[in-house]
Amino acid sequence: MVLMDSRSHVSSFSSFNSYMRALSDTPKRLARRACSVSTSFEETSRVRARSGSEMKRSLRWYDLTGLGLGGMVGAGVFVTTGHASRNYAGPSVILSYAIAGLCALLSAFCYTEFAVDLPVAGGAFSYIRVTFGEFLAFLTGANLIIDYVLSNAAAARGFTAYLGTAMGISNTHLRFTIHGLPKGYNEIDIVAVAVVLLLTLVICYSTRESSWLNMVLTVLHILFIVFIIVVGFWRAKWKNFTEPENPKNPGGFFPFGPSGVFNGAAVVYVSYIGYDAVSTMAEEVKNPVKDIPVGVSSSVIIVSILYCLMAASVTASLPYDMIDPDSPFSGAFKVGSSGCRWVSNVIGVGASFGILTSLLVAMLGQARYMCVIGRSRVLPSWFAKVHPKTSTPVNASTFLGIFTAAIALFTDLNILLNLISIGALFVFYMVANAVIYRRYVTMGTTNPWPTISFLSCFTLISVMFNLLWHFGPSGKPKAFLLGACVTMAIGVLQLFHFMVPQTRKPEFWGVPLMPWIPSISIFLNIFLLSSLDRASYVQFGFFSCLSVLVYVLYSVHSSFDAEEVGALSQKTGESMKESVESEDNTLKV
Repeated sequence: MVLMDSRSHVSSFSSFNSYMRALSDTPKRLARRACSVSTSFEETSRVRARSGSEMKRSLRWYDLTGLGLGGMVGAGVFVTTGHASRNYAGPSVILSYAIAGLCALLSAFCYTEFAVDLPVAGGAFSYIRVTFGEFLAFLTGANLIIDYVLSNAAAARGFTAYLGTAMGISNTHLRFTIHGLPKGYNEIDIVAVAVVLLLTLVICYSTRESSWLNMVLTVLHILFIVFIIVVGFWRAKWKNFTEPENPKNPGGFFPFGPSGVFNGAAVVYVSYIGYDAVSTMAEEVKNPVKDIPVGVSSSVIIVSILYCLMAASVTASLPYDMIDPDSPFSGAFKVGSSGCRWVSNVIGVGASFGILTSLLVAMLGQARYMCVIGRSRVLPSWFAKVHPKTSTPVNASTFLGIFTAAIALFTDLNILLNLISIGALFVFYMVANAVIYRRYVTMGTTNPWPTISFLSCFTLISVMFNLLWHFGPSGKPKAFLLGACVTMAIGVLQLFHFMVPQTRKPEFWGVPLMPWIPSISIFLNIFLLSSLDRASYVQFGFFSCLSVLVYVLYSVHSSFDAEEVGALSQKTGESMKESVESEDNTLKV
């Protein structure tokens, strides 16, 4: 197909020769498009209109709270608690969850400011696109979608495992093995496929009905969690908070010292990943100004309280050195009196509900990310279509649902778990940087280099702190160097705060204590990133390179074509549009 405007522009994909000419022109197109930013005005008007039908605004704050709870309270806490307590924090894992919850809340504040100002379905992709440009937005969005697909496939296979626990049968009865396939890819899981496809039908049918289903499943899951907490404290022995089973192991509430608490926080933070999916629902919220801040913040706070209580109940039930790293809660009730062993089956039922809710919310989020990426023309616009009857992104939901089901069919859970988390933490880091940049830089009128210099310098200091934390000399020299890094970070932050004025202040809701809160979020996300293993970075590097390849071979040419025919604005028009968007308050409600 040939696309034409007044200059008779020919599509880069109209023929093989056209594509070859486009590839030869790639450097110029990269220079023109890679750093080209969008605006709130464009994202909420022309870009959104490319989906055809609009998504229905039917969600309120309690729907967002339920979706946030459903997205976070999944199977993660049932696994990470044992690993963090046994190997890193001991009984002080309770504080690890509190620190991780604080980190999640700070990131949630950054998401909320963008979601209120930019109530579209693109989430982090749209936030990065209006601040740092098309290329970084695509890299961010692509890694996040990959993480969503892999984590959803892992959750679906995890559902099969916990379903087996609830039924009191082995997983081998719910899966069958094909011996001709490589190990790790030869256990066929039909249950996982069925769950993914069934939820795909639900989210394609209606967002409102999906929210109600999530609410019902979340309430049931929280009831199971309350049951676990009550039974755990009923069996509690308070000496378990300070005395290990083996006297040779370190004792006390902090058996591994303060560093163990923070290392434990890095491990359990994966249990909080999921609140970002709520921001992708902003386009379907009735009153974004009031509903989004309440919905997102309340869900993170409630989950933090539940997690701390769950961690306290399991560490009160058993000495930390007897906790099963893989199944801490069900394992806790298998130890000791046989009269409580039935509780492990109940935990299997509760965890199954939790997996379903987290899977539902994540599938809602991933489809909306893909929809908005399609709107931006860096992926085929087919993904952007919203069905006129259901008001949902059916194409994106169906494609990703089938893709997720295919991976969940044969890929082992342990393989998938090694490929999750780093992408999400990278996105949270980028959003925290973006909210500072957007507050202090106005396109076309403000010199961006003071803000860019601050963000670069603060990131460098944070990286130095984490290198010293993990590899620095022990004792007083390490404490001195860490203290010097903290002093430098505070000094740079204060210097930036006093010397660079804010050029944009949110009209309805903004991150408080700017730039302190997003800066602390940057630091904490870098700290958590530094605690991930080598396999995570290999995965991140592989998928990032793959994303760059897709952008160079397809996306930049597609968006260039769209700009040439007037479907995308040019960077030179940004200043005008920024002034228009500040005057048009109707875009924000």
